[in-house]
Formats: sequence, structure tokens, C-alpha cells
Amino acid sequence: MKLLHTSDWHLGRAFHRVNMLGAQAEFIGHLVTTVREHGVDAVLVSGDVYDRAVPPLAAVELFDDALHRLAELGVPTVMISGNHDSARRLGVGAGLIGRAGIHLRTEPAACGTPVVLSDTHGDVAFYGLPYLEPALVKDEFGVKKAGHEAVLAAAMDRVRADLATRARGTRSVVLAHAFVTGGEASDSERDITVGGVAAVPAGVFDGVDYAALGHLHGSQTITERVRYSGSPLPYSFSETDHRKSMWLVDLDAEGAVTAERVDCPVPRALARIRGTLEELLADPRLVAQEEAWVEATLTDPVRPAEPMARLCERFPHTLSLVFDPERAPDDPDVSYARRLAGRSDQEIAEDFVAHVRGAGPDEREQAVLRDAFDTVRADEVVREVAR
Repeated sequence: MKLLHTSDWHLGRAFHRVNMLGAQAEFIGHLVTTVREHGVDAVLVSGDVYDRAVPPLAAVELFDDALHRLAELGVPTVMISGNHDSARRLGVGAGLIGRAGIHLRTEPAACGTPVVLSDTHGDVAFYGLPYLEPALVKDEFGVKKAGHEAVLAAAMDRVRADLATRARGTRSVVLAHAFVTGGEASDSERDITVGGVAAVPAGVFDGVDYAALGHLHGSQTITERVRYSGSPLPYSFSETDHRKSMWLVDLDAEGAVTAERVDCPVPRALARIRGTLEELLADPRLVAQEEAWVEATLTDPVRPAEPMARLCERFPHTLSLVFDPERAPDDPDVSYARRLAGRSDQEIAEDFVAHVRGAGPDEREQAVLRDAFDTVRADEVVREVAR
């Protein structure tokens, strides 16, 4: 059975100030063409269909168009909700839409109920595990402590229990939206840390033939059977070196996996350039970057006059301007943003405690801070979904 694995469409999202809806529409067309030309038997969409719980109307219309075009192909599609989606909104009409071959899996309670498709070698069971927010699903899965590994392991227990009841030789595929250990994050994914931990081990997916993952925006192979497709378009300059693609996966009669990447159309290359303003304007090695979307980091010791206007004369698609004067890390003039770069909310809070009282928090106080951040983040999820 030939599968096309994609995820993280983020319909409705912009790239800095650039509206990406046209590029997203082009990707949907490319997806449909790929399904037709490669004889794909099933399409897998592993979450973050939309960029936010209440997407703009234009994004909903594009999603509607995608559903119709996929249904017209007569090729089944299995789709789960991600942490950016409203599971309840995305799942509206799932039963009816399923009759057209578009199988939306947004209910955590249904993770052990597969979509079963068949080929000449027998059945393949597709299990959809939507994004499992630990604070919201721990009771459903009967776990004592809300954590990503605990709830995902409990969901996979249901998958394996169902699989054990099926005919010998039934192959299995899981769609999941999670941060798996070994994956490389970018700046454009929303933080899902709970209790100081965001990642789960790849071993949680043991027992299935293929795990089609979503959440991380770079295409990655965690193991031969556990892969991220990545987002089809870039959504931050941290993705400058990404090759945007989908996985074309062959699942043979014994459940062995072979996979190849199918490149996605990207509207414009990304480039990060760094130096003083005068260096960037004069450097002949930057000719290739003149047509790219550019993030320019200026290292001038004093902010130059009209830097964006002057940069745009040479690099007309400059979207981001960063000032980072080259100073020693202990220089008192180092910016607040630079001092905080790469630090988690927990680390910043602990540093603040140490600053105001002369000693950092002990283990009990660290736990209180973690619980506070987890509670706030979970509350934000609940309020966003309830909108």
C-alpha cells in the first residue's frame, strides 16, 4: 500500500508580513497531483491543519476545497487534529465527511478505533491519535500524572489492544501529533512543554509498522518506521536550511517500510545574512540572496540610519531586521532579548528568583513554578478551544 504522509499545513498562517494563502493553495494542488501521478492509496495528514483554533474564513474555504479535491480522487484520507487546531471544530461533520472517504480523527477516546483499508495483501489499520493535551485527557486515559509520555503511552496501549484482536498479518499505521525524542525543533512550533518535558521516546510507537508524525516542521527520520513529514512551507527563518517535502511511503505485504521524499513547491528561498549594513550592501557573495526572503542581522556598534529602507534597495524581500552589535556577553549594553535568547520560561523565572533574593529556588519551589507554567499553558489551550 502506497501512503502519502504530510502534516502541519497551518492554513491561514502568514510568514512575517507575507500572506501565504496563495502558496498554501499551490501546495494543495501539488498534493492532489502527487496522489494522482504516484498512484497513492491513502493520504495521511498528521495534524495542525489550521494555524489557530478559529481560523480565518479564507483558510476554511481552502480546507473545504482540499476536502472536495481529495474526495474526488477517490483516495481515502486520514486526518488528525494538532495542537494548533480546535479538535471540536475540525471534527464537525466527521461522520458525514467519512462517507466521502475523508476520515477525521479528533476525539482522543476513539484512538483505538481504526480506519481499516485493504489491498491485495490484506488489511491495514490506521489509528488516528490527535494531539493529546495531557491536562485535558489524563482522566480519559486513567493516568495519575499529566505528562506527554503517560497519555501517549496509554493511547498506544489502546492501539495495540485493538490490533491484537485483528486478523494475523494485519498491518498498522499510527498518525500522531507529538514531539518525539531525537526530533529537531524550529522556532515556528508552539511550545507544548508539560512539567519541564516536551518530548516522548520513539519506543512508545513500538508494535506498529509506521508512525506518521506531525508537529515538528522539519522532515525527519527518527527511525525507519517513525518519521516527521515536516511542514510543506516555511513558517520561520529557523527553517532556512529545510527541504520542504512529503513522505511517499510503501508498506509491503509484511509491513516493511520504504520511503522517499517528494519535494513541495516553495514560493521563495529563505536567507539569513549577517554583518554591518555597509558589508551587506557591498558583499558580492550575497547576489543569490537578492531574490530571497531575507532576515538580516546587523552587527553595527551603533544602529545605522534607515537600515530597512537601505537593505531593501538591494534585498527587496527583506522581512526581518535584527540588531545584534558584536559585544562581549558580559557587556552591560547587551540587549535584554539577547540575554534571554534560548532560555525557557522556567529558566527565566528561576534566574529572576536568584536575582531578587540572592539564591535560586530549591526543588520544591522549582516544582511550584513548573506547575504554575503548566496550569497557565493548559488554561490557554482550554480558552482557545472554547472560543
